[in-house]
Amino acid sequence: MATRPGMTVRHWFEYVPAWFVVKTLGHLPRSWALAVGEGMGLLAYYLRGRWRKVGHRNLTLVFPTLTPRERRSLLKRSFRNLGRLLGEFSQFPRLTHETIRALVAYEGLEHYERARAQGRGVLILTAHFGAWELSAFAHALYGYPMAVLVRPLDNPRLDRFIETYRTLSGNRLIPKREAARHILRALRKGETIGILMDTNTQPHEGLFCDFFGQPACTSPLIARLALRTGAPVIPGFLIWDERRRMHILHFDPPVPLIRTGDRERDAQLNTEHFNRILESFIRRYPDHWLWIHKRWHTRPPGEPPFYD
Repeated sequence: MATRPGMTVRHWFEYVPAWFVVKTLGHLPRSWALAVGEGMGLLAYYLRGRWRKVGHRNLTLVFPTLTPRERRSLLKRSFRNLGRLLGEFSQFPRLTHETIRALVAYEGLEHYERARAQGRGVLILTAHFGAWELSAFAHALYGYPMAVLVRPLDNPRLDRFIETYRTLSGNRLIPKREAARHILRALRKGETIGILMDTNTQPHEGLFCDFFGQPACTSPLIARLALRTGAPVIPGFLIWDERRRMHILHFDPPVPLIRTGDRERDAQLNTEHFNRILESFIRRYPDHWLWIHKRWHTRPPGEPPFYD
C-alpha cells in the first residue's frame, strides 16, 4: 500500500483500526455505541499492560490508603470512561442543536455567560476528564463556539480525521506550537479558549507546581494569559450521570487571580491554584480522569524517575 507524504506504514496501521472503530460505532444507536465503547474500554484494561501499569502507579501515589483491589476497581472504571468517550465521539456527525439537549445538560451556565459578557474573552480551565471531547463539542452546539488548544497527533492522517470530527459543531483548533499568538488574538476578539492543563510538560515550558502532593511540571499558559489580558478563568468539566446516562457540563464562577506585582511569582501562584482546582474535581470524580497519562514524568533536578 502506497503512503502519502508524511505517512509511514506504522501510521497506516494506526489509522485504519481507529477509523474503522469510530465509523462502525457511529452507525450504531447511541446507547449501543456507548455500551460497546465501555466494553472496549474494559477490554483495553486487560490488553494494554503498559497503560494499566501507569494507571496503578499514579493511583498508588494519589490514593495511598486504597487497597490494591480498590485501585483496580477505580482504574477499570476509568478505562470504561475512556470507552464511553469513544462511543460519544463516534456520534458527533449525528449531533445537532436539538439532539444535544438529550445528551448534555448545563450546571452553572450563568457563570460562563457573565464572564463572556465582559468582552475580554474567556479561558476555560479543564482537563482530560469525563468525555472531554464532548464538552467543547456540546458547548458549541448550544450556541457557544470556542477555540480549543490541541497538540497535533503524530499520525498526520489520523490527526486530520480527528480534526474533522472535532470541528463539526463550529469549534476551531489552535495547534499547541502556535498557541500564545493565536490565543491572544482570539481573546482580543472576545472569544472563548478551552485549555486542558493536566498534561506533563518539559522544564523549558513548564513550572513545577504541587499536584496531589507531588511536584508536577505544569504549563503556566492559562495563568500568564489571564494576568496579561484580564480574561476571566472559568473551570469547566463534563460530569457523567450514570443514572440518567447523560452528561452535566458544569461551570464554576471565575477564579480570582493572585496579583503580587511579581510577574513570575504570580504565574507560579496562580498555576498552583489552578492545579488545586483540577485536583478537587478529580478527587470528587476519580474515575473520570485519565490515570494512564504519565503526569509526573518530568521530575525536578536530582529527583529519581517516577515511572520505569
